[in-house]
Amino acid sequence: MKHASGSRPRWRRLLPWLRWGAVALLASLLLLDLLFPLPLPTRRDASVLVVARDGSPLRAFADADGVWRYPTTPEQVSPLYLQALLGYEDRWFWRHPGINPLALLRAGGQLLGSRRIVSGGSTLTMQVARIIDPGLRGARTRTPSGKLRQLLRALQLEAHLSKREILTLYLDRAPFGGTIEGVQAASWAYLGKPAARLSHAEAALLAVLPQAPSRLRPDRAPQAAQAARDKLLARMAGSGAWTRAQVDDARIEPVVSRSLRPPMDAALLAQRLRVAHPAAARIASTLDPALQRTLEERVAAYFSDLPPRTSAALLVVDNASLEARAYIGSVAFGDKRRLGDVDMVQAWRSPGSTLKPFLYGMALDDGLIHSESLLVDAPQSFSGYRPSNFDTAFNGPVGAAEALRLSLNVPAVDLLDRVGPVRFAARLERGGIALKFPRGASPNLSLILGGTGARLEDLVGAFAALHRGGIAGRVRYTAGDPRIERRLLSPGAAWIVREILAGNPRPGERDDTFDTGRRPRVAWKTGTSYGFRDAWAIGGTRGYTVGVWVGRPDGTPLPGQYGAATALPLLFEVVDSLPRGNADPRPPRPASVSETEVCWPLGTAADAQPPALCQKRLQAWVLDQAVPPTFAERDARLWSPGIEVFAADAKTGMRLSADCTMPHQARDARIARWPALASPWLPAAWRDASRLPPLAPDCRDDGRDAGQSLRIEGVNDGATLARAPGAVGGVRLSLRALGASTRVQWLLDGRWIGETAGSQSFVRDFDVAGQHELTALADNGAWHALRFRVLAP
Repeated sequence: MKHASGSRPRWRRLLPWLRWGAVALLASLLLLDLLFPLPLPTRRDASVLVVARDGSPLRAFADADGVWRYPTTPEQVSPLYLQALLGYEDRWFWRHPGINPLALLRAGGQLLGSRRIVSGGSTLTMQVARIIDPGLRGARTRTPSGKLRQLLRALQLEAHLSKREILTLYLDRAPFGGTIEGVQAASWAYLGKPAARLSHAEAALLAVLPQAPSRLRPDRAPQAAQAARDKLLARMAGSGAWTRAQVDDARIEPVVSRSLRPPMDAALLAQRLRVAHPAAARIASTLDPALQRTLEERVAAYFSDLPPRTSAALLVVDNASLEARAYIGSVAFGDKRRLGDVDMVQAWRSPGSTLKPFLYGMALDDGLIHSESLLVDAPQSFSGYRPSNFDTAFNGPVGAAEALRLSLNVPAVDLLDRVGPVRFAARLERGGIALKFPRGASPNLSLILGGTGARLEDLVGAFAALHRGGIAGRVRYTAGDPRIERRLLSPGAAWIVREILAGNPRPGERDDTFDTGRRPRVAWKTGTSYGFRDAWAIGGTRGYTVGVWVGRPDGTPLPGQYGAATALPLLFEVVDSLPRGNADPRPPRPASVSETEVCWPLGTAADAQPPALCQKRLQAWVLDQAVPPTFAERDARLWSPGIEVFAADAKTGMRLSADCTMPHQARDARIARWPALASPWLPAAWRDASRLPPLAPDCRDDGRDAGQSLRIEGVNDGATLARAPGAVGGVRLSLRALGASTRVQWLLDGRWIGETAGSQSFVRDFDVAGQHELTALADNGAWHALRFRVLAP
């Protein structure tokens, strides 16, 4: 049928209005978009998650509203969960523009027909709109205005974001009960596993939970949660998404949930990383989650009986990568009695004797010592500084290796005095160990005994150098941390020091008593600061370095707690539990290290001296073929160790001086001198072999015997002492060192008990029954020792 000329069909006359209407609608939507922008989440309202190296959560920091949320992506979630979610919530998610008109019409018809909600018409995009828009929370979407606002927000989301981005928002922010949002947080909180490893039953459970998170919480209403889960399983079987066999197996699986709690492992490291990475929502650490949790439990149990206000710190580092594998900053995070919020891994504390291995290594590099250099552990004064050992006993002549293993103080101070404390501190700092001194103070001899401040993480990074060819490094806590490495020792010096420390048996064990072949070989060192304020144990294998600190964060003393007793047993427990691999436990010896036989007292190679001058032979590790001699003593009045040449009568062997009245047939003779201060500890045969023969009667004094005469007055050798009847206390003696012109150190059974000047009187009560040895040792090397017995009262 044709229309009359000039007339048009009605629908054609409506086209301009439709065009203008569409333009107006589009303009309105654009204006609304500008006036009411999408309230997309920002970094400021995001929670922070710190995870282990495998992605498992260590600690979650809630956002400003107290919500726990673990960032995730569709690729990090099990495909089973995505199938269940889209099959249950929105099968047409990937095709619709944000709203599904057919679903809305169906839901509306069901509502009119049954006067109740039978099924929802919301798409996943509409649910995301409700989640991100505060104005749509609660029951507001049930009102016409609320539903319209939700529809508009859904369209706005589809216009601005991709489908993947919308899905990611849902995965991150869907409510799962309590303060838990997002499927990843829910999976860890309720199931203790990542969302990537969900079973069919678990995927169905988490897919239905956001529909009624309070009513279906599996930790509070497992039966209701199971009923909702089974309903979804039936739907998945009915749609053919999952097979009947898969669904039947899933229905058998019970709903088992952990008590809802956020993770709190490596709490102090997580807090530290959060501060270091303020813009990150997810921070990946280098920690091993299983090892971290095991050691946290072990540390808590190990130190549970320590006194109040006591804490501990533990750090495990992979030597190859310098990455931390376990980090425990306190015994119990949050425990106010133990100051559990103080991170002792990075706290400044007195290092005790833990710096000694680096001193011996630097002395090796400087050519001052080899592993069996003769050192003297005896009372000595270093410009007025008089160190003593932990047990106040002295050992006399010791090799460098034994002095380090026993952590003797006098030999260490002697070495530091020769290396130089300022130079030593500077080399430590270049190697990564920053030292902290009191304001205005400079490095001095006390630093080697703990008279400074250091941090556990720096010490562990430096001890790793013993297993890394002398290269120390800064401990790394994330894979993105820079790899900062510095040479601390030469490869040879590091190897020798490591061999010395690894040769120290575990306390209470001997190689021929226990089957130690299966245990890793550990190079270890303990330390205790002045006043029992800090107990240390640091050691390692080829694979790992472990550091342990025990003490009170407030710095108060902890009497009776010292490194070998408190920290060392835990170090061995940790080392024995670490992965070992198939690597040779003993690193190959560097080409710069060789083994040489040396002799005492000279300290030089045995084959370079006549046999008569070698009173003791030892096998020593030497660096770069250097075999330095025994140190000369600082005081010129002492007998200097080394070879002393003199003239002797060929017949009598007596010493000749330059002025003798009778003719003698002279010959050159020589002896090997021991350090003078070592004399009281030498066997009689060694003393006799290094003593100058007496001067011939007709020869004038040559001055070589001057100052070597000393005698104790006040008690006779071999005396038996008893208390007077009715006396209280011990036997009081007034003693003097006759013939002394310098300061005199008094030792009882090898332990220091006092000091006098010259022949000044020394008064002391002796109250311990039994046999005793009393020694007076002058600074010039003169000494006298005698024995006496104290009777029991």
